[in-house]
Amino acid sequence: MPHSSAEPAAVLAPIIDVYLDADDWRPALRTDVRRGFADRPKHLPPKWFYDDRGSQLFDRITRLPEYYLTRREREILATSASQIAAASAADTLVELGSGTSEKTRVLLDALWASGRLKRTIGFDVSEGTLRTAASELAAEYPGVEVRGVVGDFDRHLDRIPRAGARLIAFLGSTIGNFAPVHRARFLAELAGTMDGDDSLLLGTDLVKDPARLEAAYNDAEGISHEFNKNVLHVLNRELQADFDVDAFEHVARYEPEHEWIWSGLRSRREQTVTIAALDMTVTFAADEMLHTEVSAKFRLDGLREELAAVGLHVTGHWTDPAGDYGLTLAQPR
Repeated sequence: MPHSSAEPAAVLAPIIDVYLDADDWRPALRTDVRRGFADRPKHLPPKWFYDDRGSQLFDRITRLPEYYLTRREREILATSASQIAAASAADTLVELGSGTSEKTRVLLDALWASGRLKRTIGFDVSEGTLRTAASELAAEYPGVEVRGVVGDFDRHLDRIPRAGARLIAFLGSTIGNFAPVHRARFLAELAGTMDGDDSLLLGTDLVKDPARLEAAYNDAEGISHEFNKNVLHVLNRELQADFDVDAFEHVARYEPEHEWIWSGLRSRREQTVTIAALDMTVTFAADEMLHTEVSAKFRLDGLREELAAVGLHVTGHWTDPAGDYGLTLAQPR
């Protein structure tokens, strides 16, 4: 929390730009469901986890003892945020997949302390979560312009305002949720929106003991289980489907050949599901999998190559003492 000055600056009302409302995302959901359930194995993109309930569940996951990623990222930010702020020379913080924006407060404080912070911009698919976070940030950082962009990574990156020297933070190892081809396309598009004064701060979970990796996605409390199954609640609500949510179980396993966690939902029994809004019937065999997500793990050399391929060069890299997690700063060549 920044220190107040003798004459506090006025609290500025947040500005929220909505590019993804029900009329926009529902056709995309319909397309993804038709395509994903027609393929073998069946699959759905992980972005459909994140309605308001899904965002809340994921926030709970980040606080679980098994889910070390968020703690490690916070440790790095706590010790290195001032170095990151100085290296970026940014006056604007952009957070992709911002959610509650809790972690980025450390970066905001570092930019505030530098005297450069002018604005912060959150980009997220959940309008409700984004509006709540924007209101909180506006109150906590008086005089700072707070903006929100409700959008989809696949379609709306170019809608993020390009004012100022931007530090674009993509944290939580969310980049790992993209399969390699999709990840390359995303990074290329993101790099294409960056100007010479911009920087990208990328959070990545690093390759480590598979047992620890699997435990992070199979927590004892079962929140990961509920988060994964939330996509079925979304389909029931938005497409008038009749999934028996309890007839599916969460599966997450490490696949060393890909160096990622593979997540999906296993059908506990043979069953038939009706998706009324699509006039569609889907059958599941007993033990059939519905693939929902990958969570890739990274090595620095490979990450350098991926960034170089889209015209970004690494200017800084920070890890926690255990080497579990990394923050990488990259800038256009």
